[in-house]
Formats: sequence, C-alpha cells, structure tokens
Amino acid sequence: MTVESLPNGVAEHSSFEKHAEKLLAQRVVLKFGGTSIGKFASQIADICLSSLSENKIAVICSARSGLSKAEGTTNRLLKASREAAKPDSTKCDAIVSQILHEHISAVHFKSTELSQRLQRAMTTECRKLSNMLATMPKNGQVSPENEDEVVSVGEKLSAQFLSMLLEDYGVDSEYVDLSDIIHFEVLSGLNQDFYQDLAQAIGRRIQLCGEKVPVITGFFGRVPGGLLKNCGRGYSDLCAALVAVGLGAQELQVWKEVSGVYTADPRKVPTARLLSSIHPNEANELTFYGSEVIHHFTIEQCIPKIPIRIKNVLEPEGAGTIIFLDDRAKTDPYHHQRPKRPTAVTVKQQITVVNVHSHRKVESPEFLAEICKILARWSLAVNLFELNECHVSLAVHSKTPFIKGAEAQDPDDLQIQHQDLANAIQELKEYGAVDVVHNMAILSLIGLQLKRSIGIAGRMFTALGDNNINIEMISQGASEINISCVIAEREALRALNVVHTDLFTFLE
Repeated sequence: MTVESLPNGVAEHSSFEKHAEKLLAQRVVLKFGGTSIGKFASQIADICLSSLSENKIAVICSARSGLSKAEGTTNRLLKASREAAKPDSTKCDAIVSQILHEHISAVHFKSTELSQRLQRAMTTECRKLSNMLATMPKNGQVSPENEDEVVSVGEKLSAQFLSMLLEDYGVDSEYVDLSDIIHFEVLSGLNQDFYQDLAQAIGRRIQLCGEKVPVITGFFGRVPGGLLKNCGRGYSDLCAALVAVGLGAQELQVWKEVSGVYTADPRKVPTARLLSSIHPNEANELTFYGSEVIHHFTIEQCIPKIPIRIKNVLEPEGAGTIIFLDDRAKTDPYHHQRPKRPTAVTVKQQITVVNVHSHRKVESPEFLAEICKILARWSLAVNLFELNECHVSLAVHSKTPFIKGAEAQDPDDLQIQHQDLANAIQELKEYGAVDVVHNMAILSLIGLQLKRSIGIAGRMFTALGDNNINIEMISQGASEINISCVIAEREALRALNVVHTDLFTFLE
C-alpha cells in the first residue's frame, strides 16, 4: 500500500508523518551557562525535552558555577594552574578534590547505574587533571597552552554531567568532547578562515552522533596563543555559535537566568523593560560597556544567517530577546527620522582614569600609539580617551577580570591588577607627569542612530547635572550608537536610574 492510498486517520499514515516531520526538523542549538548548570539542572532537562518535541537539538555546556563566577569551576581551575606553577605550593590537590566533590554532590539521578558511571568518569577526569598539574613547570609562569588544558576540564565535567542527566530523563544522548577538534593547520591565526574550518569540523563531528542528542563541551580545542588569551571567558558562547554554523541551525538559543536583554540591568533599575529584539551592533556595545549580553565573536559568526535568542531557564515559555539584523533602515527611508528613544543604558565599573601631561606637544599619532602599547603590555584596555596639545586622558580597565572572571575578587587577581597598573604608570612617566583617578565608572547610552537623535545627548547630561552627578570625560563619535561619559563609581547606580528614568520612562 502506498502512502497516498492510506485513508485519513490510519495509524500508519500518522506514524509516517511524524517520522517525516522529525527528519525535516530544523536543528536548534541550546547553550547553557555555568550558573544554570550549577543551580537549575532539572529545569535544563525539562527545556531539552520540550525542545525535542519540535526540533532536533544540540546542547553546549559552560563549566559549572556556584553562586557566582568567583566560586565557579573555571576560576578554581585557573587558581590550581597558578598554584601548580609555584615551586613550593601544596594547594593543587585540595582544589581539584573540591571541584570533584562539588560535581559529584550535584548528581541526584533516578538511575543508580548512571550515577555510578558518571562518578567514575568524573573521578577519572580529575585524576588526569591532578597528574597534569603535577608535571607542569615550577617556574611561576603558566603557558597559555597549559592554562587552556587545565581550564578545559570544567566544560568536560559539565558536559558529562548534562549528558547523563538527559539519559536519566530518557533522552538518548552522547557526550562530545571538542578539546581535540582542531586537526587542521592554523596558518594565519584566528581569522574568519580559521573559524569557518573549525565550524565545518565541529559539524562533521556532531553528525556522527546520528539521532542521539549531542551534549558538547563549550571548550573547543587548543589554539595558537591560547583560547583564553585570544577569546576570553566568552569562548563557550563562541563555541555555541560555531556549532550552530557547522550544523546550519535554525536558531541559537543562549539560556541565562534573566529573560533577555533589558533597557537597563533589572537588578539595579526596577523600571527596566524587556526588549523583544535588539540589533547585533547594539548587543556588542552593551557587552563592551558592562552588560554581559553575549560575546561579540558569537554574533560575528551567527549573524546574519542564524538569529540568536536570549532566554531564561526559569521562564522557558517566554519569548526572550532575539538578536538579528534590522533592515528597516534600507527599506523605510523615514524609519530613523521618526522620534527614536535609546535602546538601553549600562554602566561599566572598575574604571581608572590615567592622565598624562606631556613634556612636548602630543599631536603626533606616534605618541598616542606608544601610550596604548604600554597599557596593552600591562593588560590594560583603553575604553575612552581625550587628547589635546599637551595632555591625554584615558579611561582604562584591567583585562585580568575578563580572562579570570568578571566577578572574581581573588586576592591574587587583585594584586596582579594593582601591580600591572603600577608598572604601566612607571613606564608612562617617561612621557610626562602622570596622575591617576581610581574608582570610576563609564555610563553609556546605547541605540541605533543615536548620533542623529537630536537632543538625546543634551538630555542625558542635563539629567546627570540636575542630580549633581559630576562628569569626568565625555565621548561620542567613535560609534554612532553610543554616548558615554566617565563618572565616579560611587554615583554609578544613582546615575543609571536617573538616566533611565529621564530617557526611557518619560521620553515621549
């Protein structure tokens, strides 16, 4: 009997249609952060089950976190690598034991057999880690390659855990370790050709899983110069993007503990509103200026072909915020001529203002280039700067938290930051007198075509002035979608609420 000859309602026909729909189903990539895996594992399993009812899925895991990144697995692994490099340290084994204990303590499966299998796998992984740390050079330095190898253990433990959790829920899954995925030669650094080759290699590896749900490590291999050094802590988001590209996915979903992107941090601004959509450039600016939306490399790889959706593990039914290209400006010439309210306001803290009063005129580009080289050498990134004939002011922040974790308050990390700044100041004194202003913040207003929105900048600065919030520096022009100023960090929360109230709550 052919399919066409089956009467309506016949079971065989219904079964065939379901099978055909499954074969044609688009792949959706789900990326889960470390805090979600650490605190909301059962919700993640429910989300995967719900997604499987409509799509094929691939799951990406960050390393497990506790209450914060500072207490997370990656931070502890980084600390273990630093301890391993010290000639007289005996703390490595204790750190590894703590990591293993926390992961095993999180295993609450219905299946005893799966629990025991996972515990054995985790114990084996941590034993390998201990052996690796024991053989590292005791010269006080950790190479980027060794650091990457140590850090990769966090994603391996997470992916093993989540894979077996799904098995415990009845989902046929497969653990996929991408730490050795780079088998091709990297000829010209981490350029777009590299990422395209990597996405294809990842796609081929995942296709080997067949109908099983791949649960994939967010760490994707040893790269020249080190993954952390090249990409920072957002590499698991980037890995998810490469998986989505390699599979030709319909959508990349990044699951967090917030419902999407807001007009301001909802934990700091009670009146903040959820945005249904946001332009990729706006998402990049928000990430750079303090609102951790998503790693900009992630957007570069996915957009324009694959939309990215930010969703909440605690409210999975919500639509979240979708990041995609808005082409209305090309088709509607009046789109940007209408009154335009900003998209969001954000604050970046832990900023230091460095003022260099030169012994000579500073008009030459070489002067500014040398200043920036010195700061870069000591892991200090320049956010904003002002330049006149004999003076340059720069708003800088340490890149150490970006690598180690934005919430990290480890005394060793803080000491590194303080020493880096002191070393940079010492070198800058060769170019003139240097003074430093600590404990500052950057307040940024973000929105497409802000530069063309008449009166917005004036309204922002008037709101700050009316509330006695002093402005140290102002920047507009490098990007058409942001207006930024430097203020005292102690005023950051108040300034955020003042600007949001005036330009979002009451702007007509």
